[in-house]
Amino acid sequence: MFKHVLVPLDESELSEYTLAYLPKLVGAGSKVTLLTVIVPPDLSLSSLYAVPNQINPSFLENEEGLARALRVQAEDYLRRVGERMNKMSVQVETLVRFGQPADVILEYAQELKVEAITMTTHGRSGITRWLLGSVTQKVLSAAPCPVFVIPSRVHAG
Repeated sequence: MFKHVLVPLDESELSEYTLAYLPKLVGAGSKVTLLTVIVPPDLSLSSLYAVPNQINPSFLENEEGLARALRVQAEDYLRRVGERMNKMSVQVETLVRFGQPADVILEYAQELKVEAITMTTHGRSGITRWLLGSVTQKVLSAAPCPVFVIPSRVHAG
């Protein structure tokens, strides 16, 4: 059993598949850090797309307001996920950071001295993977600890 595990989540159902495997990796008294990484918004691009309903339009007057709204939304999401983990008897910490996901995951894995990272793949392949890159692949290639990867096609629930 690991004493401290980092769990990157991106608010997708796929990323949460990893939560079903945590009881096999951590025991009572262990620590789980839930991390959401927000890619900094570019208002010049975001103004071309519809804004999700959860974001208060008054926040969208500038990039700082949008970033604040995204942070609040991510913090609320991680709080809800953490509450669902109460029955595991683990200490849950949540972090919301801005940056490139793989870079931030690797930075905090090292800074927090976690013993393992657990994450899911999103099943991208071909041109989509080439264009977007693979966060999981980048983390696997540079992680300072073991990385447990749950394929997106597997669901333990």
